[in-house]
Amino acid sequence: MTSFFSKLFGSRPPKEAPAPKREDPVSYNDYSIISAPEKADDGSWRLSGVIVKEGESTPMERTYVRVDTFTTREEAIDFTLRKGKQIIDQQGDQIFTSGEPTGRA
Repeated sequence: MTSFFSKLFGSRPPKEAPAPKREDPVSYNDYSIISAPEKADDGSWRLSGVIVKEGESTPMERTYVRVDTFTTREEAIDFTLRKGKQIIDQQGDQIFTSGEPTGRA
């Protein structure tokens, strides 16, 4: 009976968006940049990626997402890599000073 009312009144849990597909890592200086563009609601692609640095025991990751959108996934991948390089050039190891394995850039 409960499932009937759940269906009737829509009390199902919301569906989670699937995680963006990660591309193969691209090496830049002592880091890896992984492009993972996100699909926006309007059908465009949002700039999104991960910067990885190999730590002493485990790799450390910093994600970055920008509001920039692109008409194709390939464009978003290209600009995500450019932005990752820019972040590395400007901040370097400073983005990893917290010592946490994951975080935002």
